[in-house]
Amino acid sequence: MILIIDDDNAVSISLLLLLRQEGFEAQTASSPSEAIQFVQNNKPELIILDMNFSIETSGEQGLKLLEQILKIHATVPVILITGWATIDLAVKGMKAGAKDFVSKPWSNIQLLQSIRTILSLSQTKTQSISRKKLNEKYYFDNIIGEDPKLLQVLETVGRVSTTDASVLIMGESGTGKELIAEAIHYSSHRQKKSFVKVNLGGISTSLFESEMFGHKRGAFTDAKADRAGRFELAHKGTIFLDEIGELELSNQVKLLRVLQDKTFEVLGSSQTRSVDVRVVSATNRDLEKMVAEGTFREDLFYRINLITVKVPALRERPGDIPLLADFFVNNLKVIYNRPELTISKRAKQWLQTQPLPGNIRQLKNLVERTVLVTQKDTLEVEDFSLQPGVSTTVQPVVDQPEIGIMTLEEMEIQLIRKALDFHKHRIARVARSLGLSRSALYRRLEKYNIPYDAES
Repeated sequence: MILIIDDDNAVSISLLLLLRQEGFEAQTASSPSEAIQFVQNNKPELIILDMNFSIETSGEQGLKLLEQILKIHATVPVILITGWATIDLAVKGMKAGAKDFVSKPWSNIQLLQSIRTILSLSQTKTQSISRKKLNEKYYFDNIIGEDPKLLQVLETVGRVSTTDASVLIMGESGTGKELIAEAIHYSSHRQKKSFVKVNLGGISTSLFESEMFGHKRGAFTDAKADRAGRFELAHKGTIFLDEIGELELSNQVKLLRVLQDKTFEVLGSSQTRSVDVRVVSATNRDLEKMVAEGTFREDLFYRINLITVKVPALRERPGDIPLLADFFVNNLKVIYNRPELTISKRAKQWLQTQPLPGNIRQLKNLVERTVLVTQKDTLEVEDFSLQPGVSTTVQPVVDQPEIGIMTLEEMEIQLIRKALDFHKHRIARVARSLGLSRSALYRRLEKYNIPYDAES
């Protein structure tokens, strides 16, 4: 049952009819005293709470009532609603324990979406299930691992993916935050719509509005044609805001509006457009610390993290390293046409002892570079230990120089030469195996005066 607390009879009736039409059981209370009496005798599934009950519009009455309600039922979800909305009031309400904040006049679609999302998230957490059952139920095919820490993350991801809740994915670089975001989208009801990725750290301040909201022809000097922005492209789907901690303060304000109101204006147009998107953000920064330092807006922080998912670093789940290494090798068998490739048991155990600060990304690169420079089908500890960034406690094989004898530049030259020989000077394959673009590879070939077949 949903309780509507509002002293405006027209608002209460309107919400009551909307909710009942959508199949929800609902009741109303027109004053704080009536509301308190009701929650003392009943526990609603959700409360929609007005912020003002007199001509005074500070919202303090609503905040006080919210505090009283949560003292009675600490876990009941509350959506705040007011015609005198301010960002500061929204932040105060979220800090006090509210789940969402809606302004009058509200959008029925957005309000119902918020209600369904919050009700779904407030349901009792499911019991732990196996990785196999998680794979059967959700789109986790590209996420490798069976460590309990990872399974706990995947359970949370599975639960929130079926809602429209905003999700903040936190974790170190290389831990697979983008894969988690993809899993959320492809496990949701939006899976057949667009999944739009945006690297906010790579968008300059001057281009932010054009990139995110689009522009009309003639909006600025180089705007020679209309262009759709990322939010418009993600309509009905999911937008993934990667590296959100890198966003400058001036652009945080612009982003907040579309996340708050689900509306935006195309650059060069005064027409307001509505958008229906699921927002998933990711960062390797400490946003709470940034909020305290004044480099990240507190209101934006509360808007993006209805649910926070913390992805464990690889060193926190070393038991998954052999599984990941095997996964990478199995892919490389096909890419490099080496069907007998494998990693020895001893080498897998050794990989588990490595710090790997770059996490999964570093492990993937280490495996691929080792495959590239090693002609043997079975990869041993000595083969891995030759690569930059790993422990050198194991003696390397005799036909290769030790780390420290060669400079990084000399090692890069050697890797490029070996890749050229292995791929018979097919530049596209060489570049891909080294993790470079073709142009970046060409620059290195010219810099080091390495001969290559220009026709390949």
